[in-house]
Amino acid sequence: MDTTDNTAIARISRGANEDSSELAPSRLDPEVWEGDEMRDALSVRNVSEVYRQLRKHGVSQRQIAAMTGQSQSEVSEILKGRQVMAYDVLARIAAGLGIPRGYMGLAYDEATEIQVAGASGEQQAEEDESVKRRKFLAHAAQVTMGAAVFGSSAEAWAASPARTPAPGRIGVTDVRQVEAATRALRALDYQYGGGFCRDAVVAQLSWGQQMMQASTTDGVRSRLFVALADLHSLAGWTSFDTGLIDSARGHFANALNLAKQGDNHPLVANILYRMGRVYLHQEAPNDALKLFQLGQIAAQESGSELAVAVLCANEAWAYAMMGNSDQAVKLLGRTRDEFARADLVNAESWVKFFTETDVHAMVGTVHTELAQSADPMHTKYAIPALSRAIDAYNDEMARSKVFNLGMLATNHMIDGDIDVGVRTGGKALDSAEGLKSARVEQRMQPLKKEAARRSNNPDARDFVERMNTFFT
Repeated sequence: MDTTDNTAIARISRGANEDSSELAPSRLDPEVWEGDEMRDALSVRNVSEVYRQLRKHGVSQRQIAAMTGQSQSEVSEILKGRQVMAYDVLARIAAGLGIPRGYMGLAYDEATEIQVAGASGEQQAEEDESVKRRKFLAHAAQVTMGAAVFGSSAEAWAASPARTPAPGRIGVTDVRQVEAATRALRALDYQYGGGFCRDAVVAQLSWGQQMMQASTTDGVRSRLFVALADLHSLAGWTSFDTGLIDSARGHFANALNLAKQGDNHPLVANILYRMGRVYLHQEAPNDALKLFQLGQIAAQESGSELAVAVLCANEAWAYAMMGNSDQAVKLLGRTRDEFARADLVNAESWVKFFTETDVHAMVGTVHTELAQSADPMHTKYAIPALSRAIDAYNDEMARSKVFNLGMLATNHMIDGDIDVGVRTGGKALDSAEGLKSARVEQRMQPLKKEAARRSNNPDARDFVERMNTFFT
């Protein structure tokens, strides 16, 4: 490091006390962000490298912690390589350090963030999660059934700040552009995870919502409602995958309203299925089941056997989490029957994802859950179903393949086939290497638990250590 680098802290700490190097600088010199190595790190959101570059400029861990609002131990872990993917954490780091938001792909303004992601006020943050779930359930029931079945729901799901200029008039071509963007972004989510594309989804949504103010025909406006509902649903899903549960809830609520305005029952069913999956992730199967059952009403009204099959499969998962094997197995049977009758060719895009491969995956998922909560004998049904799904998934469904590999490894561990379980679990970790999904660690916890129970086996013990290292 040359003399300039040695004295860089004097430049970037303007306003700080000269004799107190451990005080956080009042601001950093903007030139810090212009170096090639720094710009490269910012462009891929490699916060570890950003912090390392700051250390080279003489900024201490304690100073970084003070400016970003993190603990010094968090900063230390990030310097050691821990990834930072959550949007709100990245935004806080950018704001605290004074990083130009565009350098990290965070360049939409505060008003847009509130409009499309929902305000994150203190009142919402302080609410108990069970209260939030109940509020959403009330909203879902009100939208689906036209009455506040589970209580009042006057929740304002998003603020309405000033909007950017919008087209004065739109036609069907404009709506098709929104639909095409949604399909492309959804493909990126499947392949790389929500952390890879959420900001792009939110930015697209910000622009798409301005079209609501444009003049158009009734037919085009109805199609626009559905297109934006689907885009909100994708924003909710990618928010969920990134760990932003409150943001996901707000997007799904807006998606429900728009889908209802567009009179699209299959999409209403799909949105409720996705929000129910959020609650399964939170280990709240009873709340998830209520949403799935509401979604089933919409699915049956739509006449879409494929939508009904999706809801049946997820109801089975909820029952399995509650240890009710009879209901779970019964609903899996109905899933197969509805899928066999479904018109796959003419299915709408938001439900077309549910293929025969996904049926096998859901059968494997439900039996894996039952093998853990009810009877280990369910592994004999889970293993072949998961194996068929894994063989059929291509690189475009990388996240689903990782989840299924993790469950397959779990079943082998339960069966006592530790060598096979470790090898399969290793494949899951290898495949997860490039995913930007906060859900991977949670979905791999059952495998870690089963491996830890067999810590007397050196392979199982080593695998637990590998998992700990991977998720650090």
